[in-house]
Amino acid sequence: MIAGATFLLIAYLVGNAVFADYLQLHFVPGTGELAVLLGALLGAGLGFLWFNAPPAAIFMGDTGSLALGGIIGAMCVLIKKELLLPTLGGVFLMETLSVIIQRAYFKYTKRKYGEGRRVFKMAPIHHHFELLGWPEPKIVTRFYIVAILMMILSLATFKVR
Repeated sequence: MIAGATFLLIAYLVGNAVFADYLQLHFVPGTGELAVLLGALLGAGLGFLWFNAPPAAIFMGDTGSLALGGIIGAMCVLIKKELLLPTLGGVFLMETLSVIIQRAYFKYTKRKYGEGRRVFKMAPIHHHFELLGWPEPKIVTRFYIVAILMMILSLATFKVR
């Protein structure tokens, strides 16, 4: 939702000729309408979080999260701001890299020593924190904080071309 709200703002700004000219942004015709799709994504995310507050009544699963990630990725391409994705999606990148690192290191040590060793207790990294004894709400709150900080960094570097 944080990434979606950020792209909503960006899509609106680069899709509006007046704002794009005032802020000296590259005007991308037709992207203002993408703000409507991202607004719907934001509203659906708010509804999901309302019913997912502890104790969770509904769960999203891989199908929903992969679809949301696909929408965010498509928005990057459509508004021509692909380089914002690594910073704006910093939490997603961290989760993905933790799995890649864990798997690569395990395979490497299995080949070298005959037994696989691990970098993290479990991957993705949020499970590592759970096994360290962190309660789930603490992990989620800290990931929200990191996502908001990454959003601020993304907006701060928005005009870097």
